[in-house]
Order: sequence, then structure tokens, then C-alpha cells
Amino acid sequence: MNMTPKEIVAYLDDYVISQKDAKKTIALALRTRYRRMQLSAELQEEIKPKNILMIGSTGVGKTEISRRLAKMMGVPFIKVEASKYTEVGFVGRDVESMIRDLVVASIEIVKSEKQEENKEKIENYVLNKIVEKLLPPLPAGASESKKDDYQRLLEAMEKRVLSGEMDEKIIELELDKMHVEFNDTNLPPEMAKVQESFSKIFSTMSKEDSKKELTVADAKEILKLEASNKLLDMTNINTLALKRAEQGGIIFLDEIDKIALSSNTQGRNDPSKEGVQRDLLPIVEGSSVTTKYGVINTDHILFIAAGAFHVSKPSDLIPELQGRFPLRVELESLTEETLYQILTQTQNSLLKQYQALLSVEGMELIFEDDAIRAIAQLSHRANEITEDIGARRLHTVLERVLEDVSFNADEYQGKEFRITKELVHEKLDLVVEDDDLSRYIL
Repeated sequence: MNMTPKEIVAYLDDYVISQKDAKKTIALALRTRYRRMQLSAELQEEIKPKNILMIGSTGVGKTEISRRLAKMMGVPFIKVEASKYTEVGFVGRDVESMIRDLVVASIEIVKSEKQEENKEKIENYVLNKIVEKLLPPLPAGASESKKDDYQRLLEAMEKRVLSGEMDEKIIELELDKMHVEFNDTNLPPEMAKVQESFSKIFSTMSKEDSKKELTVADAKEILKLEASNKLLDMTNINTLALKRAEQGGIIFLDEIDKIALSSNTQGRNDPSKEGVQRDLLPIVEGSSVTTKYGVINTDHILFIAAGAFHVSKPSDLIPELQGRFPLRVELESLTEETLYQILTQTQNSLLKQYQALLSVEGMELIFEDDAIRAIAQLSHRANEITEDIGARRLHTVLERVLEDVSFNADEYQGKEFRITKELVHEKLDLVVEDDDLSRYIL
């Protein structure tokens, strides 16, 4: 997590083109979190995160910036849509469920780290269990020569299991009754605990034979889970995860404009929208939320809200909620040149993805530079004359260009296929220029 704002922005540049202001704002917010963690506990409590409001059309990179950052930093991160929540008293998801979702995400991260730390122990557990089934142990009182022979056989068998040579072999395993964990975060914690208690009771009462015949390959996966349950201290993992979510969690609150009450809008759902804002307020301001893993305080969770704000404005949110998002950044609409850079300069760009997919059929797909520029130009044109959906337009445009090539890929096995400027215009010109067609097809 010890990265300077410049290093964070440089990392993001590999995945998101342009949007310098948004990258800079989020990089500073993350660096501030690192700085805070280096201070005394007393001062840490006083420094609250500066929540961010990102304003921009769909497909310009709002979610991608946040998602990439969370992945890079290894912090608990969830993306939720504000529009799917309802105020207390209405049927639907309550806003506290987003905090419970964050805790579950944090547990998965910490559990994964602990599994990596105990990787050798887990692998040894799996290996010993499988070898024991493939090569039953010697009876007591075996001679020394028999023991030596058995040891050689054992070592040879271990090598064969590790190499995958025995993966198709069928073995019989006695499986531990797995405890099924319920993570329905929309349920109140008390009900979730009751549900888990019932599942434990029913699994204990079950008389079902736990012996199963499996291939060695399947047994490896099941035994890894069994080893994790036996070797990892889940109580410690839950405690660590709760603290990590509390101190470093990020919640990306998308479509916040959908719960804003525009002065022009009227409708029966409006009171519910304002109710969701009121319910969100204590969560964003800082409150204690009860989860089945313990109580979590939301004071230091970073909230990044995002919305297009086409119909409403940020000022249409209730004043108290506006005040909890002091950092505001407006994302730029994508130009033709930006779309070209998205296709050519990003890691694992759409062009690379299509080339990799069609290489499976044994063909080599080549995009000429003029063709890529034509794709960017026509995508930008389609965004101008219909709804602007940003970089997502590239998906529909490329599918249109490559539809026939992909369908007939078997005919180009061992050959190369060039996407030319002429082919792009042939496929797209009529569709883009006809307003009705572009609305329905692109």
C-alpha cells in the first residue's frame, strides 16, 4: 500500500486512458489513508476519509478506476448500485447490507492470504490423504526390507500424484461433513445466525454416507477446502477481516444520481428515493453496523459515489449527504483519439482479447492501424448521434465488425485475417449514419 500518488496514477494509466483529474483525486485519497495509518492511534481517530463524488457519463472509466485501485492495493472493495436500495419500511435491500457485503469481501481477501501463507501445509495434507488411498499403509510388524521397498513406492507415488499422472484414477474418500456458511447479507445478523444454527443441526442429523468415489483431480480440490477448514483459524481471520474492512475498506456507490430528487421529477417513488438518502447518511457519516462477525464502525470506510447526473444535479441530493462528499471530480467525455488509445494502449485491450479468442481456432487476427482509427471514429460518431455510452460502444461496434469472421473462424485455421479500414466501413457506415438502425443495432 506504500505507493506515492504518482506511482498510483502511473499504474492506472495502463488500464484507464485520460481522466487525469479523477486519477489524481483518488490517488491522493489512498495516499492519505496510508499517511493516516503511520500516525498515533489518537490522531488516527480524528482524521476522517474525504469521500469522493465522481460525475461523468456512463462508460468513461468511473468504476474501472476504483476497481483497479482496490485490486492493486489488496483492500476490501465492493461496488453497489444506490438504486437497488430501499428505505426502511419498503421491501428490498437495506443500506446496511452494503457494509455486511464489505465484511464478506474482506474475509475472502484475508482467507486467501492465509491460504497462501499455509500453502505448503495444505498441499502436504492433500498429498498425504491421496497417497494413503492409492497406497495403503504397511501392516504392523513388517520387515525392514519391506519398509524400504514401501518407502521407495511411496516416493514414486507422490511424484506421480504431483505430476498429475494419477488425476484420472478413481479413489474412495471419507468426506467430512462440510459446514455450509450462509452469507445472505440482506438478512439481519440475528436471523443469519439462526439460519446457520439450523444448517448445523440438520448436517449433524444427516445419516447420509460420507464416502464418495472421486477422481484424484476432484479429490485434490475437495481436500484443499477440507485442509483450509482444519488448518486455518477462522476466528482470527474474521477478526482481522473486520478490522481491515473498518480501516481500509472502499465502497463504490454507483448510480447515486438515481436517488437524487430533481426539481423536474415527480412520481410516487420519490419519497423512497429521499428515504434512501436519509438511510445512507448515518452510514457515510460514521456509525456502528452489526454483522454476524461482529460490530463494524464505518467512520474510516472510504465512499466513492458516482453518477451521470443527466436528469438531476449533485445539488439535488439532500444537503447533509452532499456535505459528506467534499471531493468532487468531473470526468471527461471520450473523444475519438481517446477511444483509439483505449483500443491500442490499455493492458488486455479489446483488440488483444479478440485476437486471443480467435487464436483458439488457429487463426491470426490482425488489425490494421487505419481500421482501428475507423473503429474509434465510427464509435465516437455513434455516441454523438445516439446516447453517449462511452467506451462501452466499442464492444457493440467490434462485435458488428467481427461477427462474420468469428462465425466462420474454422475456415481460417492456420491463416491470418486482416481487419482493414474498408471492411470496417463496409460493416458500419450504413448502420452508424442511419439514426434508427444505430439506435437498435449499436
